[in-house]
Amino acid sequence: MLEKIRREPAAPYFAPDEFDRRRQAVRQAMARQGIDTLLLSAPENIFYLTGLDHWGYFAPHVLAVPVEGEMVLATRAMEKVTVANQVGNARFEGHRDDETVVDALARALPGRLGSVGIESWSSGLPHGLAEMLKQKLAASRWVDASGIVDHIRMVKSPAEQELMRAAARVSDAGAMAGIAAVAEGASERHVAAEAERAMIEAGGTFAGFGPFIRSTRRLGEEHTTWTGDRFAAGDAVFFELSGCVGRYHAPLGRLVHVGHAPRETDEMAAVTADAFDAVVGTMRDGILFRDVYAAWQGVVDRAGLAHYRRHHCGYMVGIGCPPSWTGGNKVTGLRHDSDIVLKTGMSFHVLSWLMGTGRGDFFISNAVLLGPSGAEVLTRTPSGVTIR
Repeated sequence: MLEKIRREPAAPYFAPDEFDRRRQAVRQAMARQGIDTLLLSAPENIFYLTGLDHWGYFAPHVLAVPVEGEMVLATRAMEKVTVANQVGNARFEGHRDDETVVDALARALPGRLGSVGIESWSSGLPHGLAEMLKQKLAASRWVDASGIVDHIRMVKSPAEQELMRAAARVSDAGAMAGIAAVAEGASERHVAAEAERAMIEAGGTFAGFGPFIRSTRRLGEEHTTWTGDRFAAGDAVFFELSGCVGRYHAPLGRLVHVGHAPRETDEMAAVTADAFDAVVGTMRDGILFRDVYAAWQGVVDRAGLAHYRRHHCGYMVGIGCPPSWTGGNKVTGLRHDSDIVLKTGMSFHVLSWLMGTGRGDFFISNAVLLGPSGAEVLTRTPSGVTIR
């Protein structure tokens, strides 16, 4: 057991040359937009360039990335030891708790910054902080640089792909333990506890979302999780969870029935599986996101469910920091109207969801990586009709 623990990844999770490549890609994008200094505030993007993995992101962090020279990471002074242990490519500038991160940046950065890019749509940049940045830092112009790093992050390097696979193994451990805990009289809380225990013991760390465990009374709720409700015969139990390894997530979802399932469940499960397979079979380098969604919808339509539409049949995943595993405060979905191009190295939470169809309910979801040989389904928990 001790030997296994020693081999588990610890921050920083990547070699210096991996961070060098990422920083160079960001600087090339900055140069194309005429940005001299990029101020990153999204935790996922700061992690991507520095490797800083901690719970301290509840307080504002700003990573200053000049087009040339040393990066500067500014946040509360009390994070000094964590940053020193995890971050090897940026100078730390801490601020007292009677100051703000802007005070730290004002000390650390040169008097005139030229063209400055900020992430206007980052959840890590409150409105007041953005206003203070513009008041206290001298810049020739301010540019909304939202999406620069997010776009680069879409394609995972081989090292990132390995962490996705590791996260998927953790997801499967959690799902299998949670499903095994479902029984008449058992509680949602107990199932969640078993899933979390298994994921932690399998090498996982805290995920962007906790496990979503809901039973029949609350199936229609989207982002709520366990209560003390106990299962009765005939209940359906919704599972959606993700293991997390090195900040990388590989979500999956399943629907489990207690005691027995409605007679229409087998039919809906078959349609769901066919639609999922159609998505995976369509995913390849160069195809548009909307064509992937069309493959899913085509199976649903041919099954006589043409009235049923979804806002997407999956979305991009990878790096995630609380409060989400979607990579930030937006969802980049496999939508019917998306002209984003799939590229090898992208990873997704693919959902084949048929809930509220009028003909029965079922769904499955898995983490899927688009590799050089096609789509690789990373999570492997059995997905057929499961009765506990």
